[in-house]
Amino acid sequence: MKILVYGINYAPELTGIGKYTAEMAATLQAQGHDVRVVCAPPYYPEWRVGKGYSALRYGREHRDGVALWRAPLWVPNRPRGVRRIVHLASFAASSLPVVLAHALWRPDVVMCIAPSMLNAPAAWLVARLCRAHAWIHIQDYEVDAAFQLGMLNGSLLKRTALWVERTLLRRFDTVSTISKKMLERAADKGVAPARLVHFPNWADVAAIRPLGRRSALRETFRIPADATVVLYSGNMGVKQGLEVLAAAAVELVDREDIVFVFCGNGPVRDAIHALCGPMKNCRFSDLRPAEELNELMNLADIHVLPQRHDAADLVMPSKLTGMFASERPVIAMAQSGTELYEVVAPRGWVIPPGDGHTLAQAIERLADDAPLRAELGQMGRAFAQAVLSREAVLGEFSNTLHARVSAKARRRARESAPIAAAPVEMIEDSVADTDVAATR
Repeated sequence: MKILVYGINYAPELTGIGKYTAEMAATLQAQGHDVRVVCAPPYYPEWRVGKGYSALRYGREHRDGVALWRAPLWVPNRPRGVRRIVHLASFAASSLPVVLAHALWRPDVVMCIAPSMLNAPAAWLVARLCRAHAWIHIQDYEVDAAFQLGMLNGSLLKRTALWVERTLLRRFDTVSTISKKMLERAADKGVAPARLVHFPNWADVAAIRPLGRRSALRETFRIPADATVVLYSGNMGVKQGLEVLAAAAVELVDREDIVFVFCGNGPVRDAIHALCGPMKNCRFSDLRPAEELNELMNLADIHVLPQRHDAADLVMPSKLTGMFASERPVIAMAQSGTELYEVVAPRGWVIPPGDGHTLAQAIERLADDAPLRAELGQMGRAFAQAVLSREAVLGEFSNTLHARVSAKARRRARESAPIAAAPVEMIEDSVADTDVAATR
């Protein structure tokens, strides 16, 4: 099949949506499909365009056999409110002629990755022009999150944005998302159940695996050999609730045997660094290169997944898969009844969001109990291998994609087939019956 993928984020971004979109596209290409991608230059999570790329020019390249078209965009230093909308709109506008031109290529599938929903109208239009299967994959309910987290305000604006979102979603042949709770939200927005697909994020359990030794990054960060490392790695944005982790670090500042590592970039990093940077129990780092990812995941003795209460079930944090795969225990913030709680609770430690003191207590409890850490880590690794492996998730996705595209092709063939002519004798018999009936 010819598959056109349309989304703002892509490799070489090391974390978040770009990582998963790139691995999906590369896997489909390796399976024999012809895959093209329209995306932006890499900018996430640093919120600046990567070295060697331009925010002002169009570009083309090949990565893992996949042909890429890069469209320019504006990247704000602080992606909040209207600035974030302008950022997303800049890519939607600049990429529009590129994605429309691909209608001449006549793809069999057009797959839009959300965020951003601003790309959805063009993706749907190209699919309709080509009579292709229109598929939208939701990594994040950006509209809901923007209002619930206070990034945008106004009842009229909210009603309008949600109406547009619902209207767009109902027009796609398939709507997929990464968690069952997010599927329920799509159904609440009016998407027919028959069009919904569960397509979770995955872990590369071969690339992220227990090392069986101390991570070499301990020396890089000057961490004592006997210290317990509490690691947060990923985007440092508003949704993550990192101020709670910072509060826990402040509370545990006198525990010289517990070291907090904040690894990543984002709009709240400066504020967190201002609070914790001078403290002897904290280390800060940019994201590590891809070749050091497994060393980074193994740096942790405890992974921490902070989460704001008002972001629950709007997103399923993608970093969770790598945490489980590393065979290290996870402390997550989630309310009972949310999907994040249901995933972590049987094999990790779950506490309510927003409470730095409770988080500090959980960290101390695990730091003082090495056997419990080992047990939880092994349970998480087993779950990642059985349920979250890249091969399992993408294998099922590929089968679902093929089945849905084939079913649509069969329906289209039936609809366009000419009505078979009835045999002459049947027509004559019918006319004769009509004549007889008319004389009675």
